[in-house]
Amino acid sequence: MASQWYSLVSQKLFMARTLTGRADSGQAGDESALEREALIQGAIELTLRARRLLLVMIARFYQHRNSEPESLEALIQLVGEEVPETEALQALAGEAGSWWQHLDQLDAAQGRPPATRKTVSAENIIAIAAASGPDRSPSALYASLNALKQFADTLEERHSEW
Repeated sequence: MASQWYSLVSQKLFMARTLTGRADSGQAGDESALEREALIQGAIELTLRARRLLLVMIARFYQHRNSEPESLEALIQLVGEEVPETEALQALAGEAGSWWQHLDQLDAAQGRPPATRKTVSAENIIAIAAASGPDRSPSALYASLNALKQFADTLEERHSEW
């Protein structure tokens, strides 16, 4: 039943939101910086898991009971491009700044070692720029979490049994 998958998606998002909240209320210091990083990475991982479970939930809506697509492309191959859910997700995947793209960027960043940083000296101070990469701030994570939750809620509402 798809509503069980919805419950699992909601659970992962709730836990990710809880970790993000703890990271947002952290204190300064080396130990809390390490704890904050662990909380942020844990929240990102739970959010990425929720997104993968959302794909499974959609597959279940379309009666693919034994399939667990791990990507949007796999879901499209399974249920087709013409279903409203895959159309919406494809639009989000192509939309700059969307929660789907933000999660794609976070996923890519989580799977790579951090970039090496140049040391600051008098000769290269001008060449130093802010680190590039996805926004891992609690506010950005909250925005993506809330958007993903709203998307899942809408799907569950649309497909729920009477």
